[in-house]
Amino acid sequence: MNITERFLKYVSFTTTSDENTNLTPSTPGQMVFAKYLADELKSIGLKDVTLDKNGYIMATLPANSGKKDVPVIGFVSHMDTSPDASGKNVKPKIIEHYDGNDILLNEEKVIVLETEKYPEILQYKGQDIIVTDGTTLLGADDKAGIAEIVSAMEYLIEHPEIKHGKIRVGFTPDEEIGQGADHFDVKEFGAEWAYTMDGSQIGELEFENFNAAAAKVIIHGLNVHPGYAKHKMKNSMRIATQFVTMLPRHETPEHTEGYEGFYHLTNVEGTVEKTTLSYIIRDHDRDRFERRKKEVQHLANKINAEFGENTAVVELRDQYYNMREKVEPVMHIVDLAFEAMKENGIEPIVKPIRGGTDGARLSFEGLPCPNIFAGGHNFHGRFEYVPVQSMEKAKMVIVKIAELLEKKTEN
Repeated sequence: MNITERFLKYVSFTTTSDENTNLTPSTPGQMVFAKYLADELKSIGLKDVTLDKNGYIMATLPANSGKKDVPVIGFVSHMDTSPDASGKNVKPKIIEHYDGNDILLNEEKVIVLETEKYPEILQYKGQDIIVTDGTTLLGADDKAGIAEIVSAMEYLIEHPEIKHGKIRVGFTPDEEIGQGADHFDVKEFGAEWAYTMDGSQIGELEFENFNAAAAKVIIHGLNVHPGYAKHKMKNSMRIATQFVTMLPRHETPEHTEGYEGFYHLTNVEGTVEKTTLSYIIRDHDRDRFERRKKEVQHLANKINAEFGENTAVVELRDQYYNMREKVEPVMHIVDLAFEAMKENGIEPIVKPIRGGTDGARLSFEGLPCPNIFAGGHNFHGRFEYVPVQSMEKAKMVIVKIAELLEKKTEN
Protein backbone atom coordinates (compact mmCIF):
# COMPACT_ATOMS: atom_id res chain seq x y z
CA MET A 1 0.00 0.00 0.00
CA ASN A 2 1.55 3.34 -1.02
CA ILE A 3 1.15 6.51 1.00
CA THR A 4 -1.75 7.81 -1.12
CA GLU A 5 -3.73 4.58 -0.80
CA ARG A 6 -3.01 4.53 2.92
CA PHE A 7 -4.21 8.11 3.39
CA LEU A 8 -7.38 7.53 1.35
CA LYS A 9 -8.16 4.48 3.50
CA TYR A 10 -7.67 6.46 6.70
CA VAL A 11 -10.00 9.31 5.72
CA SER A 12 -12.77 6.80 5.06
CA PHE A 13 -13.09 6.44 8.85
CA THR A 14 -15.29 8.99 10.64
CA THR A 15 -13.26 10.20 13.61
CA THR A 16 -14.71 13.61 14.49
CA SER A 17 -14.08 14.39 18.17
CA ASP A 18 -16.70 15.89 20.52
CA GLU A 19 -15.83 17.88 23.64
CA ASN A 20 -19.28 17.36 25.16
CA THR A 21 -19.29 13.58 25.68
CA ASN A 22 -16.81 13.45 28.59
CA LEU A 23 -15.54 10.16 27.18
CA THR A 24 -12.12 9.03 25.95
CA PRO A 25 -12.06 8.63 23.07
CA SER A 26 -14.85 11.16 22.79
CA THR A 27 -16.49 9.40 19.83
CA PRO A 28 -16.74 5.68 18.94
CA GLY A 29 -15.41 6.12 15.41
CA GLN A 30 -11.99 6.92 16.78
CA MET A 31 -11.75 3.53 18.46
CA VAL A 32 -12.88 1.81 15.26
CA PHE A 33 -10.05 3.51 13.40
CA ALA A 34 -7.59 2.78 16.22
CA LYS A 35 -8.30 -0.95 16.01
CA TYR A 36 -7.73 -0.91 12.27
CA LEU A 37 -4.52 1.03 12.72
CA ALA A 38 -3.17 -1.26 15.43
CA ASP A 39 -3.74 -4.26 13.16
CA GLU A 40 -1.97 -2.50 10.31
CA LEU A 41 1.06 -1.71 12.47
CA LYS A 42 1.37 -5.38 13.34
CA SER A 43 0.99 -6.40 9.70
CA ILE A 44 3.88 -4.20 8.50
CA GLY A 45 6.18 -5.62 11.17
CA LEU A 46 6.18 -3.22 14.11
CA LYS A 47 6.59 -4.73 17.57
CA ASP A 48 5.04 -4.13 21.00
CA VAL A 49 1.85 -2.78 19.43
CA THR A 50 -0.59 -1.72 22.14
CA LEU A 51 -4.07 -0.17 22.04
CA ASP A 52 -5.42 0.85 25.43
CA LYS A 53 -9.00 1.38 26.57
CA ASN A 54 -8.75 5.12 25.88
CA GLY A 55 -7.80 4.65 22.24
CA TYR A 56 -4.06 5.36 22.50
CA ILE A 57 -1.78 3.36 20.21
CA MET A 58 1.92 2.76 20.78
CA ALA A 59 4.33 0.61 18.79
CA THR A 60 8.04 0.00 18.30
CA LEU A 61 10.40 -0.27 15.38
CA PRO A 62 13.37 -2.08 16.96
CA ALA A 63 16.87 -0.74 16.38
CA ASN A 64 18.95 -2.32 13.62
CA SER A 65 22.14 -0.47 14.53
CA GLY A 66 25.06 -2.02 16.34
CA LYS A 67 25.52 1.21 18.29
CA LYS A 68 24.22 1.01 21.84
CA ASP A 69 23.81 4.71 22.63
CA VAL A 70 21.44 5.81 19.88
CA PRO A 71 18.67 7.76 21.67
CA VAL A 72 15.16 6.37 21.49
CA ILE A 73 12.98 8.83 19.57
CA GLY A 74 9.30 8.92 18.74
CA PHE A 75 6.83 10.17 16.15
CA VAL A 76 3.28 11.15 17.12
CA SER A 77 0.05 12.03 15.27
CA HIS A 78 -3.63 12.21 16.18
CA MET A 79 -6.51 10.16 14.85
CA ASP A 80 -9.42 12.54 15.37
CA THR A 81 -10.60 15.27 13.04
CA SER A 82 -11.95 18.67 14.00
CA PRO A 83 -15.61 19.09 14.98
CA ASP A 84 -15.54 22.45 13.15
CA ALA A 85 -16.64 20.70 9.94
CA SER A 86 -18.21 17.38 9.05
CA GLY A 87 -15.82 14.47 8.75
CA LYS A 88 -18.48 11.93 7.80
CA ASN A 89 -18.56 10.31 4.36
CA VAL A 90 -15.44 12.08 3.16
CA LYS A 91 -15.23 11.76 -0.62
CA PRO A 92 -11.69 12.70 -1.61
CA LYS A 93 -10.53 13.02 -5.18
CA ILE A 94 -7.09 13.40 -6.69
CA ILE A 95 -6.30 16.27 -9.04
CA GLU A 96 -3.39 14.86 -11.03
CA HIS A 97 -0.79 17.24 -12.46
CA TYR A 98 -2.60 20.29 -11.05
CA ASP A 99 -2.70 22.97 -13.75
CA GLY A 100 -2.84 26.07 -11.56
CA ASN A 101 -6.50 26.90 -12.18
CA ASP A 102 -9.49 27.01 -9.85
CA ILE A 103 -10.66 23.53 -8.81
CA LEU A 104 -14.33 22.59 -9.12
CA LEU A 105 -14.93 20.48 -6.02
CA ASN A 106 -18.64 19.93 -6.42
CA GLU A 107 -20.41 20.50 -9.72
CA GLU A 108 -23.92 20.02 -8.33
CA LYS A 109 -23.46 22.58 -5.53
CA VAL A 110 -21.03 24.77 -7.50
CA ILE A 111 -18.33 24.67 -4.82
CA VAL A 112 -15.01 25.93 -6.13
CA LEU A 113 -11.56 26.12 -4.55
CA GLU A 114 -10.49 29.50 -5.89
CA THR A 115 -6.83 30.36 -6.33
CA GLU A 116 -7.59 34.01 -5.60
CA LYS A 117 -8.76 33.09 -2.09
CA TYR A 118 -6.19 30.31 -1.57
CA PRO A 119 -3.11 31.39 -3.56
CA GLU A 120 -0.84 28.99 -1.63
CA ILE A 121 -2.07 26.18 -3.84
CA LEU A 122 -0.26 27.67 -6.83
CA GLN A 123 3.10 26.51 -5.46
CA TYR A 124 1.94 22.94 -6.14
CA LYS A 125 1.32 23.39 -9.84
CA GLY A 126 2.21 20.16 -11.63
CA GLN A 127 1.77 18.05 -8.51
CA ASP A 128 -1.02 15.65 -7.50
CA ILE A 129 -3.40 17.20 -4.98
CA ILE A 130 -6.00 15.40 -2.87
CA VAL A 131 -9.10 17.56 -2.31
CA THR A 132 -12.62 17.15 -0.91
CA ASP A 133 -15.96 17.17 -2.68
CA GLY A 134 -16.71 20.48 -0.99
CA THR A 135 -19.12 19.12 1.63
CA THR A 136 -16.72 17.85 4.33
CA LEU A 137 -13.24 18.42 5.59
CA LEU A 138 -10.55 16.10 4.22
CA GLY A 139 -8.84 14.88 7.37
CA ALA A 140 -5.24 15.59 6.36
CA ASP A 141 -5.13 17.04 9.88
CA ASP A 142 -3.87 14.65 10.97
CA LYS A 143 -4.37 11.46 8.97
CA ALA A 144 -1.70 12.69 6.59
CA GLY A 145 0.66 12.63 9.58
CA ILE A 146 -0.36 9.10 10.47
CA ALA A 147 0.09 7.92 6.87
CA GLU A 148 3.55 9.49 6.79
CA ILE A 149 4.68 7.86 10.02
CA VAL A 150 3.35 4.41 9.11
CA SER A 151 4.81 4.65 5.61
CA ALA A 152 8.18 5.76 7.00
CA MET A 153 8.29 2.80 9.39
CA GLU A 154 7.41 0.47 6.52
CA TYR A 155 10.17 2.05 4.41
CA LEU A 156 12.77 1.52 7.13
CA ILE A 157 11.69 -2.11 7.52
CA GLU A 158 12.02 -2.63 3.75
CA HIS A 159 15.43 -0.90 3.67
CA PRO A 160 17.52 -2.51 6.42
CA GLU A 161 20.64 -0.91 4.94
CA ILE A 162 19.46 2.33 6.61
CA LYS A 163 20.69 2.01 10.17
CA HIS A 164 18.64 3.50 13.00
CA GLY A 165 18.03 3.26 16.70
CA LYS A 166 14.82 2.23 18.44
CA ILE A 167 11.84 4.24 17.24
CA ARG A 168 8.51 4.57 19.01
CA VAL A 169 5.30 5.67 17.33
CA GLY A 170 2.20 6.96 19.08
CA PHE A 171 -1.29 7.82 17.84
CA THR A 172 -3.72 9.73 20.03
CA PRO A 173 -7.46 10.50 20.11
CA ASP A 174 -9.12 13.85 20.81
CA GLU A 175 -6.28 16.23 19.98
CA GLU A 176 -8.70 18.60 18.25
CA ILE A 177 -10.60 19.20 21.48
CA GLY A 178 -7.43 19.74 23.51
CA GLN A 179 -7.46 16.34 25.20
CA GLY A 180 -5.03 14.36 23.06
CA ALA A 181 -2.34 14.11 25.72
CA ASP A 182 -4.69 13.58 28.67
CA HIS A 183 -3.96 9.85 28.94
CA PHE A 184 -0.67 9.60 27.03
CA ASP A 185 1.77 7.60 29.16
CA VAL A 186 5.10 9.33 28.56
CA LYS A 187 6.98 6.84 30.72
CA GLU A 188 5.53 3.89 28.83
CA PHE A 189 6.35 5.57 25.52
CA GLY A 190 9.96 5.63 26.63
CA ALA A 191 11.46 8.09 24.13
CA GLU A 192 13.99 10.83 24.90
CA TRP A 193 12.16 13.15 22.56
CA ALA A 194 9.59 12.96 19.77
CA TYR A 195 8.16 14.84 16.80
CA THR A 196 4.52 15.44 16.01
CA MET A 197 3.76 15.23 12.29
CA ASP A 198 0.98 17.78 12.51
CA GLY A 199 2.15 20.91 10.70
CA SER A 200 0.77 22.40 7.53
CA GLN A 201 2.68 23.22 4.34
CA ILE A 202 5.87 21.49 3.29
CA GLY A 203 8.89 22.76 5.21
CA GLU A 204 7.16 23.85 8.38
CA LEU A 205 9.20 23.20 11.53
CA GLU A 206 7.76 24.56 14.75
CA PHE A 207 8.69 24.62 18.40
CA GLU A 208 6.45 27.48 19.56
CA ASN A 209 2.70 27.30 19.90
CA PHE A 210 -0.17 29.14 21.50
CA ASN A 211 -0.99 29.03 25.17
CA ALA A 212 -4.57 27.83 25.04
CA ALA A 213 -7.72 27.85 27.14
CA ALA A 214 -11.36 27.01 26.58
CA ALA A 215 -14.05 29.22 28.07
CA LYS A 216 -17.78 28.81 28.44
CA VAL A 217 -19.76 31.92 29.30
CA ILE A 218 -23.21 30.89 30.52
CA ILE A 219 -25.82 33.65 30.54
CA HIS A 220 -28.89 33.04 32.70
CA GLY A 221 -32.10 34.81 31.77
CA LEU A 222 -35.75 34.80 32.79
CA ASN A 223 -38.62 34.08 30.45
CA VAL A 224 -41.99 35.76 30.80
CA HIS A 225 -44.89 35.93 28.35
CA PRO A 226 -43.76 38.65 25.91
CA GLY A 227 -47.07 40.47 26.28
CA TYR A 228 -46.43 41.02 29.99
CA ALA A 229 -42.64 41.10 30.04
CA LYS A 230 -41.87 44.75 30.79
CA HIS A 231 -39.35 45.06 33.66
CA LYS A 232 -39.54 41.28 34.18
CA MET A 233 -38.00 39.39 31.26
CA LYS A 234 -34.24 38.88 31.05
CA ASN A 235 -33.47 37.67 27.52
CA SER A 236 -30.23 35.73 27.87
CA MET A 237 -29.60 35.84 24.11
CA ARG A 238 -29.64 39.65 24.05
CA ILE A 239 -27.35 39.80 27.08
CA ALA A 240 -25.03 37.28 25.43
CA THR A 241 -24.91 39.47 22.33
CA GLN A 242 -23.89 42.38 24.53
CA PHE A 243 -21.08 40.28 26.05
CA VAL A 244 -19.80 39.27 22.61
CA THR A 245 -19.57 42.90 21.51
CA MET A 246 -17.64 43.85 24.65
CA LEU A 247 -14.63 41.79 23.59
CA PRO A 248 -12.13 43.52 21.26
CA ARG A 249 -13.57 43.07 17.77
CA HIS A 250 -10.18 42.93 16.03
CA GLU A 251 -8.67 40.38 18.40
CA THR A 252 -10.25 37.48 16.55
CA PRO A 253 -8.77 34.84 14.21
CA GLU A 254 -9.82 36.68 11.04
CA HIS A 255 -7.90 39.81 12.11
CA THR A 256 -4.70 38.35 13.58
CA GLU A 257 -1.50 36.66 12.44
CA GLY A 258 2.02 35.74 13.59
CA TYR A 259 2.35 36.13 17.34
CA GLU A 260 -0.98 37.94 17.76
CA GLY A 261 -3.46 36.26 20.09
CA PHE A 262 -7.25 36.19 19.95
CA TYR A 263 -10.64 35.34 21.41
CA HIS A 264 -12.59 32.98 19.15
CA LEU A 265 -16.31 32.40 19.55
CA THR A 266 -16.79 28.82 18.37
CA ASN A 267 -20.39 28.07 19.28
CA VAL A 268 -23.58 29.70 20.54
CA GLU A 269 -26.57 27.87 21.99
CA GLY A 270 -29.41 29.93 23.32
CA THR A 271 -32.96 30.45 24.49
CA VAL A 272 -34.49 33.31 26.45
CA GLU A 273 -33.75 31.42 29.67
CA LYS A 274 -30.16 30.37 28.99
CA THR A 275 -27.43 31.04 26.42
CA THR A 276 -24.00 29.42 26.32
CA LEU A 277 -21.09 31.04 24.50
CA SER A 278 -18.13 28.76 23.78
CA TYR A 279 -14.77 30.45 23.28
CA ILE A 280 -11.20 29.45 22.75
CA ILE A 281 -8.54 31.86 24.02
CA ARG A 282 -5.08 31.90 22.45
CA ASP A 283 -1.82 33.81 22.90
CA HIS A 284 1.86 32.94 22.49
CA ASP A 285 2.89 35.18 25.40
CA ARG A 286 2.04 33.67 28.78
CA ASP A 287 1.39 37.01 30.51
CA ARG A 288 -0.96 38.20 27.76
CA PHE A 289 -2.66 34.81 27.85
CA GLU A 290 -3.37 35.18 31.57
CA ARG A 291 -4.65 38.73 31.00
CA ARG A 292 -7.02 37.48 28.31
CA LYS A 293 -8.56 34.99 30.73
CA LYS A 294 -8.94 37.69 33.37
CA GLU A 295 -10.61 39.94 30.80
CA VAL A 296 -13.32 37.36 30.12
CA GLN A 297 -14.10 37.18 33.84
CA HIS A 298 -13.93 40.99 34.12
CA LEU A 299 -16.52 41.42 31.36
CA ALA A 300 -18.74 38.80 33.01
CA ASN A 301 -18.54 40.83 36.23
CA LYS A 302 -19.67 43.93 34.32
CA ILE A 303 -22.65 41.98 32.94
CA ASN A 304 -23.52 40.88 36.48
CA ALA A 305 -23.26 44.45 37.75
CA GLU A 306 -25.83 45.51 35.16
CA PHE A 307 -28.21 42.54 35.12
CA GLY A 308 -27.79 40.95 38.54
CA GLU A 309 -25.49 38.52 40.32
CA ASN A 310 -24.80 35.22 38.54
CA THR A 311 -26.39 36.37 35.30
CA ALA A 312 -23.04 35.53 33.66
CA VAL A 313 -21.04 32.55 34.87
CA VAL A 314 -17.61 31.78 33.40
CA GLU A 315 -16.06 28.31 33.19
CA LEU A 316 -12.38 28.40 32.18
CA ARG A 317 -10.11 25.45 31.42
CA ASP A 318 -6.46 25.64 30.37
CA GLN A 319 -5.73 23.27 27.47
CA TYR A 320 -1.99 23.55 26.80
CA TYR A 321 0.96 25.92 27.01
CA ASN A 322 3.70 27.19 24.70
CA MET A 323 6.27 24.40 24.35
CA ARG A 324 9.13 26.80 23.57
CA GLU A 325 10.43 26.89 27.13
CA LYS A 326 10.74 23.09 27.13
CA VAL A 327 12.28 22.71 23.67
CA GLU A 328 14.83 25.54 23.71
CA PRO A 329 17.11 23.75 26.24
CA VAL A 330 17.34 20.80 23.79
CA MET A 331 17.48 22.69 20.50
CA HIS A 332 19.59 19.92 18.95
CA ILE A 333 16.34 18.04 18.35
CA VAL A 334 15.07 20.93 16.20
CA ASP A 335 18.45 21.16 14.48
CA LEU A 336 18.24 17.46 13.59
CA ALA A 337 14.87 17.92 11.88
CA PHE A 338 16.19 21.05 10.15
CA GLU A 339 19.12 19.07 8.74
CA ALA A 340 16.86 16.19 7.68
CA MET A 341 14.72 18.59 5.68
CA LYS A 342 17.75 20.17 4.04
CA GLU A 343 19.07 16.77 3.00
CA ASN A 344 15.70 16.07 1.37
CA GLY A 345 15.87 19.29 -0.63
CA ILE A 346 13.31 21.08 1.55
CA GLU A 347 13.78 24.64 2.76
CA PRO A 348 12.72 24.67 6.43
CA ILE A 349 10.13 27.25 7.46
CA VAL A 350 10.65 27.90 11.17
CA LYS A 351 7.72 29.82 12.62
CA PRO A 352 5.29 29.76 15.56
CA ILE A 353 2.27 27.48 15.39
CA ARG A 354 -0.96 29.43 15.37
CA GLY A 355 -2.57 26.52 17.13
CA GLY A 356 -1.40 23.65 19.25
CA THR A 357 -0.39 20.03 19.06
CA ASP A 358 -0.22 17.06 21.38
CA GLY A 359 3.48 17.89 21.48
CA ALA A 360 2.80 21.05 23.46
CA ARG A 361 1.31 19.08 26.35
CA LEU A 362 3.81 16.25 26.01
CA SER A 363 6.71 18.70 26.17
CA PHE A 364 5.54 19.79 29.61
CA GLU A 365 5.24 16.16 30.68
CA GLY A 366 8.88 15.41 29.92
CA LEU A 367 8.76 14.51 26.23
CA PRO A 368 10.10 17.48 24.19
CA CYS A 369 8.15 17.39 20.97
CA PRO A 370 8.64 19.87 18.10
CA ASN A 371 6.22 19.83 15.19
CA ILE A 372 6.99 18.90 11.56
CA PHE A 373 4.86 19.55 8.48
CA ALA A 374 2.28 16.99 7.41
CA GLY A 375 1.67 18.84 4.14
CA GLY A 376 -1.97 19.86 4.22
CA HIS A 377 -3.62 23.27 3.88
CA ASN A 378 -6.93 24.85 4.94
CA PHE A 379 -7.43 22.45 7.85
CA HIS A 380 -10.83 22.12 9.54
CA GLY A 381 -12.86 23.04 6.48
CA ARG A 382 -14.21 21.91 3.14
CA PHE A 383 -11.37 23.51 1.17
CA GLU A 384 -8.75 21.37 2.89
CA TYR A 385 -6.25 19.70 0.58
CA VAL A 386 -2.90 17.91 0.67
CA PRO A 387 -0.35 17.40 -2.12
CA VAL A 388 0.75 13.78 -2.47
CA GLN A 389 4.35 14.89 -2.99
CA SER A 390 4.32 16.75 0.34
CA MET A 391 3.30 13.56 2.15
CA GLU A 392 6.08 11.66 0.38
CA LYS A 393 8.60 14.30 1.45
CA ALA A 394 7.37 14.18 5.06
CA LYS A 395 7.82 10.41 5.04
CA MET A 396 11.40 10.79 3.89
CA VAL A 397 12.13 13.47 6.51
CA ILE A 398 11.14 10.92 9.17
CA VAL A 399 13.46 8.35 7.58
CA LYS A 400 16.31 10.87 7.38
CA ILE A 401 15.91 11.93 11.03
CA ALA A 402 16.33 8.31 12.10
CA GLU A 403 19.30 7.82 9.77
CA LEU A 404 21.10 11.03 10.77
CA LEU A 405 20.66 10.37 14.48
CA GLU A 406 22.27 6.96 14.15
CA LYS A 407 25.19 8.39 12.18
CA LYS A 408 25.74 11.17 14.71
CA THR A 409 25.85 8.73 17.64
CA GLU A 410 29.40 7.58 18.38
CA ASN A 411 28.81 4.28 20.16
